[in-house]
Amino acid sequence: MKLLFTGASGFLGQNIKPILSKQFEVKTLGLAGDDIVANIATNIPEISEVFDIVLHAAGKAHTVPKTEAEKQSFFDVNYQGTVNLCKALERATLPSAFVFISTVAVYGLEFGENISEVHPLNGDTPYALSKIQAEQFLTDWCAKHGIVLSIIRPSLIAGPNAPGNLGAMVQGIKTGKYFSIGKGSAKKSVLMVQDIAHLMPKLVEKGGVYNVCDDTQPSFRELELIIAEQLGKNKPKSIPYLIAKTLALIGDLLGNKAPINSLKLKKITESLTFSNEKAKNELDWKPLNVLEHYKI
Repeated sequence: MKLLFTGASGFLGQNIKPILSKQFEVKTLGLAGDDIVANIATNIPEISEVFDIVLHAAGKAHTVPKTEAEKQSFFDVNYQGTVNLCKALERATLPSAFVFISTVAVYGLEFGENISEVHPLNGDTPYALSKIQAEQFLTDWCAKHGIVLSIIRPSLIAGPNAPGNLGAMVQGIKTGKYFSIGKGSAKKSVLMVQDIAHLMPKLVEKGGVYNVCDDTQPSFRELELIIAEQLGKNKPKSIPYLIAKTLALIGDLLGNKAPINSLKLKKITESLTFSNEKAKNELDWKPLNVLEHYKI
């Protein structure tokens, strides 16, 4: 089966394309160095081949926008890029299955435990809103054309050279600039990157909307320890919670330039976990254990 993979040059693509290539005949679409070179944020790409499956992972990653132009870029890439991709498929030949990489950010939650797919999509950041709009568009478009649609909402993704918060934790521990707060007991849902490739055969067959994360729900302290061990570093030093709270209150007064404020402190010290029961039950999936498989 032929698979069109958008966004294959990023962290996700670099880690799962070798696995997918053993299952499918993979062609990529992206900005440079791909089989089909196109900027889907601004153009409808030219697709001349027939693909059975589309894996749409191209998108603007979760960052904090500083300008209106940066805010708009989320919608240009994540929403309009999806629309342009689908227009291109209409001009070529429609696939039988479409898999979209969304995010748990669509729920708009900073804290909570065991959140399932029935939770309202309350995300209000440009990143979350653009993903919600793309999900809604694809739901209607795939239904109209009789295409099996799978939407997966990954949690924090772990793997070699992971970006984002996990990458920042690795860098902080490597340089000795990372400090744990309290006992580091807050839990976070994490997903091993290769699990997305492992899910593909079932996703293209069944369709549906799924949270995807590990069963482990590791704590900050557990992640810190396995990273420190791999780096050959001592476990990170810990700041007592009361001291961190005082620094956070000072940060509230200083504004956005402060390294920590009350909201950031709450994110670090309260759990945010998601339920993967639907994916496990309906897709017969057993996720990899992050604490056993994560290699920095």
